[in-house]
Amino acid sequence: MIDKKRLPAQRADFVGSFLRPQSVKQARLDFAAGAISKEQLKTVEDDAIRNLVAKQVELGFKVITDGEFRRQAWHLDFMWGFHGVGHAPTKTGLPFHGEQAMIDDTFLTGKLALGENHPFIEHFQFVSSLAPEGVEAKLTVPAPAQFLAQMVMPFALENTRKYYADNEELIQDMAEGYRQFIQAVYAAGCRRLQFDDCTWGMLVDPAAVYMWGTDEAGLKKVQEMNLRINNLALEGKPADLFINTHVCRGNYHSTYANSGAYDKVAEVLFEQENVNAYYLEFDDERSGGFAPLSHVSGDKMVVLGLITTKSPKLEFKSIVAERIRKAAEYLPLERLCVSPQCGFASCEIGNKLTEEEQWAKLRLVQEVAKEVWG
Repeated sequence: MIDKKRLPAQRADFVGSFLRPQSVKQARLDFAAGAISKEQLKTVEDDAIRNLVAKQVELGFKVITDGEFRRQAWHLDFMWGFHGVGHAPTKTGLPFHGEQAMIDDTFLTGKLALGENHPFIEHFQFVSSLAPEGVEAKLTVPAPAQFLAQMVMPFALENTRKYYADNEELIQDMAEGYRQFIQAVYAAGCRRLQFDDCTWGMLVDPAAVYMWGTDEAGLKKVQEMNLRINNLALEGKPADLFINTHVCRGNYHSTYANSGAYDKVAEVLFEQENVNAYYLEFDDERSGGFAPLSHVSGDKMVVLGLITTKSPKLEFKSIVAERIRKAAEYLPLERLCVSPQCGFASCEIGNKLTEEEQWAKLRLVQEVAKEVWG
């Protein structure tokens, strides 16, 4: 039997980020230009988040987010909340298929430490205060492995070595920072925390050996390193804190960064990472088949990302339902849920669809869930 305390709160789910309304986009531009104060920006963001939460609740979702409206990017803003991390406007961007992701370069400026008053604590408290009875807020943060990759991949290593002679001390400092953050956000009332993690998608890409500057044996060591830091960060977590991880292959302005099936990482990621659920990208052929789901250990859940956020075209409900049944050949239906494959706006720029098309996608998620699970 499945432990009901470890179930996601909804069969119909979503990853976390939403398209920023024009009011938020303009306010952030005005703030960057010095035309409005930080307090004025926050007021605009607050109003937009209130409207977003009302829409999520109206559609029947039992877990809500703030849409990541206060962030430039899904992962970097969290890193900037740590001591010892700096950032600057990028000159080259990150390579995505057909487009460069123009997000800030982020790097170490000293020893890493959480410090006090990470801004995401306050962000969570605000969205949590908006949740009506029977609804709870989820907080999304980059996985420790994602944070680590930002500092130890070949493009960053020379700078990182100014502060850390090897990776081990960095891993320990980073894991400790996460443990402290988890305790702080738990004390603020969070009971659902999500680790967003693109590192596994990078590892299954055909060009992974070049991205990591190693060989196949070296990639195995990277898998072990990623698993280790993620699990170290979770040591001592409160027993009733539900933690899931979302794995994807990049999401920027409807483009992607990587391709590859889960097979190469399934034994490590699905069998050994100490999370309660996996939110997995399965919206097209780049993600491969469902067979790796047979490696999902214990009573962990899987949220199938079968509906794409990269295109406004609506999937056929019957086809999505059939794909869920195909996945159930490898993992029991009671351990499956359904969602879009990623957020709608992992970065401020957002994906290439309208807010109306975004909500149509989420209505489809609800309809599919009702058809499959009743």
